[in-house]
Amino acid sequence: MIPPEHRILIADLIHEQARSLLASRPGFDVAVATGLNEAELTERIGDYDGIIVRSKTRVTASIISGGQRLKVIGRAGIGVDNIDVAAATERGIVVLNTPDANATTTAELALAHLLSLSRHLPQADRSMRAGEWQPAKFVGTELSGKSVGVIGFGTIGRIFARRCLALKMHVLAYDPFVTPEIIKRAGAEPVTFDALLARADYVSLHCPLTEETLNLIGAERLTQMKPGARLINCARGGLVDEAALGEALQSGHLAGAALDVFAHEPPSDSPLLELDTVVLTPHLGASTKEAQQAVSVKIAEDMAAFLTTGEAPSAVNLPRVSTEQLGRARPYRHLAHALGRFIAAITPDPITELEVGLFGRAAELDPRPITSQALVGLLDKRLAVPVNQVNAAQLAQRQGIAVRETRSEVTHDYIALVELRATTTSGTTSVAGTLLGERLPRLIRVDAYEVEAVPEGHVLFTRHDDRPGVVGALGSILGRENINISRMQVGIANGKDEAIALIGISASLSEKALAEIEELPAIRQVVQIVL
Repeated sequence: MIPPEHRILIADLIHEQARSLLASRPGFDVAVATGLNEAELTERIGDYDGIIVRSKTRVTASIISGGQRLKVIGRAGIGVDNIDVAAATERGIVVLNTPDANATTTAELALAHLLSLSRHLPQADRSMRAGEWQPAKFVGTELSGKSVGVIGFGTIGRIFARRCLALKMHVLAYDPFVTPEIIKRAGAEPVTFDALLARADYVSLHCPLTEETLNLIGAERLTQMKPGARLINCARGGLVDEAALGEALQSGHLAGAALDVFAHEPPSDSPLLELDTVVLTPHLGASTKEAQQAVSVKIAEDMAAFLTTGEAPSAVNLPRVSTEQLGRARPYRHLAHALGRFIAAITPDPITELEVGLFGRAAELDPRPITSQALVGLLDKRLAVPVNQVNAAQLAQRQGIAVRETRSEVTHDYIALVELRATTTSGTTSVAGTLLGERLPRLIRVDAYEVEAVPEGHVLFTRHDDRPGVVGALGSILGRENINISRMQVGIANGKDEAIALIGISASLSEKALAEIEELPAIRQVVQIVL
């Protein structure tokens, strides 16, 4: 008997159709063993080429080290925080996930909450069960002709918007990382954050939770919302300041809210639990039979495709270049990632084009892994889905970013140079970097300003009037905040009344201190970056 070519272990419960799909493939053998602890799984994993998990089983470095045959780890769902991706990457093991398989289900839940808020369905149901018959108490609101604001215009936000358009609603969309053309093409109106809050009858959140979006909807933003508006959050707990939301509802400024996610789950001490104007659900975003089936079948299909063809469109860590090229490109990839993150931070408008230029010795390299890392740096803090060198180009295209690569053996002053040029509707921003000793990254230019800065750690970047006293004022604020300065570079350009500063600092500045810097008369832009 010929032994199976590919052995798969299913370690968490998934849909039976997924198991059948794998088992029906020629050369595949599938085993199901759920509920194994780390020691048991470590002992067993050595016999398998692939493992599929949901969120319950943790694939640790210990388990990965025991996988002598292991080639691929599949996560039936979006998050891979239960998988040691770094350990898998070090071992050359591909990690797959299914970022969009439950998008429709989550969008539909947001729509269900929209309808529940409009017609007071949960409250009316409770009233009926209490033996009441009070139709006049639950007079609702018609959705047709109303405005709905969609904050975050990724896959889920766009599906939600299409369904709202079908209800004859006017869709306002805000996403600082999606171009207005992409939003218009979807039938929505691109607006600023402030305009969306002021105009929308309903506001629905569909953005990732990051340091920048934590408490995105806080007390100040809630007061900006249209009186009588309603808020929906089926995205991430922590996007909404729940205490401030409770106050906005109790004061009558907002007519209602619906939440499926919370800062702490379960939300046992949330003030929202006591309010009748709030609809609450226990994180049901992906909880439909169809979504559970979809993520299971998708991961089975992707794992089978990878093991038989090597294709992995949903991989989070798959290199696509020869080992030799990757080795030569590694320091340039690190440099490109830092430049991408830097240019993303200093470019506030949606980027329509990113040009990646390799000059001098860098032009000898395959540009793809370098461009991919530039895109990862550009996008990884802006999107909810994991961004990696495999999916970065696809995600950039979805955001409306055209990517160009240029190479030239000619360069001035430096043996090798990597340059990024980001184009927006308001202009072009460029950054350039090089390697010292072919391994130490340096940021050498921002637009027309020459500098020599180390792109690592906490960096404070400013554009300011070129006049005395600015650096001293910055230093005073940093000193008062007990923040040490590790290094500082100031750049000036001929014929300009503006200068820039890059200040390496020991820790992140508080929002209050950052706001104080912004208020300095000479400051035109200040950005805090972690590289």
